[in-house]
Amino acid sequence: MNFSLISMAYGQIGMIQALAGFFTYFVIMAENGFLPPFLFGLRETWDSKAINDLTDSYGQEWTYFDRKKLEYTCHTAFFVSIVIVQWADLIICKTRRNSIVHQGMKNWVLNFGLVFETTLAAFLSYTPGMDKGLRMYPLK
Repeated sequence: MNFSLISMAYGQIGMIQALAGFFTYFVIMAENGFLPPFLFGLRETWDSKAINDLTDSYGQEWTYFDRKKLEYTCHTAFFVSIVIVQWADLIICKTRRNSIVHQGMKNWVLNFGLVFETTLAAFLSYTPGMDKGLRMYPLK
């Protein structure tokens, strides 16, 4: 561990992870009718239980329950996108000087960590009941 590795992991790759998460969030919202310009300044209306006819960019009306379900689905997608970008982060930091072909993936603890992280993300995303316990809705 040195300053170069820490600055790359937290400075550059951390920003890339955040961008990947927000990109995923905006894509899901846009696919469901809430285009990015429409989202800014929407929080007060979005969180109001009294409004059950919020109209999106395409003219579709959303109830409070449906809006929250979409919001929690975005949270799950943000989490999964961070997990996926962490795979790339791990391989980038591992192979800064040597290629992956020369370096190899012989660190079984590291490989187990990748598999475990992926399995945990899939478990949290798709296990029934997680929508109630952790508000993690399955991705389509």
